[in-house]
Amino acid sequence: MSQGDGFGSGFFLGAFVGGLVGGALGAILVTRAKTTDGENSALPNDRDAAEQDLAGEGARLSLEQKISQLNLAIDDVRQQLGSVSEGNGSNEPG
Repeated sequence: MSQGDGFGSGFFLGAFVGGLVGGALGAILVTRAKTTDGENSALPNDRDAAEQDLAGEGARLSLEQKISQLNLAIDDVRQQLGSVSEGNGSNEPG
């Protein structure tokens, strides 16, 4: 029965010490995450959100341009393959 008593007290002591260490570590990380003006760097402000929107718009336009170029290249290859298959199609038996 003494082992059960030792386990229970050790468990509660470990939970208490773990809570203290975790709380201290959390407090240290929160203070490091704050910027010099006192705002939390994890939360974007209005200017950051606007910059991200502009960056997202530029990326979207760039992707649309690349998709357009790919579509043109695909159409060109289809035309080339179509003319090749038309030339071969007349020689094939029906």
